[in-house]
Amino acid sequence: MEITKQSPVSGNFNTMDLDITEAAIGAWKSGMLIQEAMPNLTADEREFIMTGLHGDEYTNVLEEEAYCYGEI
Repeated sequence: MEITKQSPVSGNFNTMDLDITEAAIGAWKSGMLIQEAMPNLTADEREFIMTGLHGDEYTNVLEEEAYCYGEI
């Protein structure tokens, strides 16, 4: 299933073709933990569904946050 999300960082729309069903999305939206609703997805794929961030963007956000808090 193709999922398109807008990145909160860049504003770009990104699409991923993920091995999920409408039922899995519905279960997650109804309150099931995403890792339980979609156990076959990677952590990066689940992050994309939840936030619209993908791979490098997510890493950059974490690095910027760590820098702001003096952790690096």
